Amino acid sequence: MKIHQFIIASFAILLLLGLGNKLPAQPAGSAGKVEVEVKLSQNVVPAEDTAKAAVVMHIEEGWHVNAHKPTLDYLIGTELKIEEHPGFTVSGIQYPESERFTFAFAGEPLDVYQGDAPIFFTLATSHGLAPGSYPLTGNLRVQACDDKSCLPPSTIDISIPVDVVAANTGFKSINKNLFSANAGESISSSSASLSDNSIASMFNERGTILAFLGILLIGLALNLTPCVYPMLSVTVSLFGGQAEQKTSTRKTFVMASIYVLGIVSMYSVLGVAAAYTGNLFGNWLQSSAVLAGVGIILLAMALSMFGLYELQPPQWFLQKLGSTQGAVGPTGHFLSGIMVGIFAAPCIGPPVIALLTFVGAQGDPMFGFIVFFVMALGLGLPYLILGTFSSLLTKLPRSGEWMVWVKKVFGVVLVGAALFFLALAWFPKYVLYILPPTLILGGIYLGFLETSGRNMKIFSRVKRVVGIAGMIGGLLVIMNLAKPTVDWETYTPDKLEEAASKEMPVVLDFTADWCVPCLELDRITFTDPEVIAALEPYRTIKVDLTDYESREAEALRKQFGVAGVPTIIFLDENGNEVEEARIVGFVNADEFLRRMPE
Repeated sequence: MKIHQFIIASFAILLLLGLGNKLPAQPAGSAGKVEVEVKLSQNVVPAEDTAKAAVVMHIEEGWHVNAHKPTLDYLIGTELKIEEHPGFTVSGIQYPESERFTFAFAGEPLDVYQGDAPIFFTLATSHGLAPGSYPLTGNLRVQACDDKSCLPPSTIDISIPVDVVAANTGFKSINKNLFSANAGESISSSSASLSDNSIASMFNERGTILAFLGILLIGLALNLTPCVYPMLSVTVSLFGGQAEQKTSTRKTFVMASIYVLGIVSMYSVLGVAAAYTGNLFGNWLQSSAVLAGVGIILLAMALSMFGLYELQPPQWFLQKLGSTQGAVGPTGHFLSGIMVGIFAAPCIGPPVIALLTFVGAQGDPMFGFIVFFVMALGLGLPYLILGTFSSLLTKLPRSGEWMVWVKKVFGVVLVGAALFFLALAWFPKYVLYILPPTLILGGIYLGFLETSGRNMKIFSRVKRVVGIAGMIGGLLVIMNLAKPTVDWETYTPDKLEEAASKEMPVVLDFTADWCVPCLELDRITFTDPEVIAALEPYRTIKVDLTDYESREAEALRKQFGVAGVPTIIFLDENGNEVEEARIVGFVNADEFLRRMPE
């Protein structure tokens, strides 16, 4: 190289170095403004079960990322993709609610995410998946903007470590604060049962405090059942001796508290056991054999209410508790309370089963303990009062003809419940038709044909009022069943192809005959006039997953990413799912309309 060429080249390099600090820096990718964290709702996932998961975006202060559906066409929306894995199905991706933010470079407010923004989805493990650790992979596409400009979009790699255990194994709920907003759907899962429409709805719709108050009242109401009421007289015998010995009220209260603690302990242990077994109780209720077994047990209990045979504590037990020498110390009172809880169990089975199923779905032992503690506290409250205040022991109404009639009321209720479970097992299409004849025939029998207490004028009037109320209730249910509803077609693959060719949106309702929330959707949500009108532009198709483990059902569940029933999927005019509109579990008409695609 000649000297003058070397000088020119050196000058050019020095010039570039000198200007280097003055040139504007090229923008870094959006990944530098977003940290990603993956969280699961439970520590392990049993095979053939589901779990909630979330990809949480921690967005740097002063920056935002575009919403999943950006306001302006040239902006890149946030999108999460999870790669397919043969042992898992990913469904129900839910992006966070976007916020409106005004940027200097845009002429209108934009939909963005800021701060900590979680993207929720459901993981379902396949049938026969072996226990072990599985790393799922995916990516998250984001574009970050501040008040002046937008950075180039970035794709962030994601790894989701999932520990799988054997089917029906218990698990522990984790990251509860994060997933509490998603609790409504986590409760309504593939193991949906009766509790999904009663106990769970109390927590979702009325809040924790009112829900626990409701559970307390349930426990209190259980004292009116035929198996529990005689236990009140046992309490009278147990504490009557202390009243005669003029034991101080304070000491009597302590002993009564220990007695009630025995009752509470017995049921609280059940709650903890249900939590440790995960949602095993709910999975059992998907089996026709279990449903039939529950129905037969309830029917046997119903027959005992009509006097065919008696279900009551053994005489030796009543005599032992009634003896003032049988339980004089704290230990004796505590054990007596446990025995009372055990012998009261036959008549309080349905509420306890509902609570066990609900607690099992949560998988939280402490929560299970608290729920059953509150229920048992309600059950034991009258015992605490009767045991403490001796003067009330003689005020307890005696069992007479009114109690015979009350037993038969419970008998009618148990017959209806038994027929409900038997219909779920053997004739699921006729489940909705169980209630009207139960109410009408039960009302006629209890109000006009049952003979107890005919010489008691006031009591006879009460019987007639109850009978007429049952008959009216049955007629109202019949009128409700006659309501117009959504016109559903049976699923076949060619119907989806036909709808896509005609650019017609589709609603797929994945259902099963044994699924109680599915029946509630049909009876409540899909009979709402606004829902019927809103679904008119859609082709409405039902997908029957009653034979849930069949090859056909498993193929459909895998194809559409269905983790459980009921699941409702909206397809656009091109046959693509509108993912953020997916519905899992029962929702009322207002929530259904809110979730529908615009």
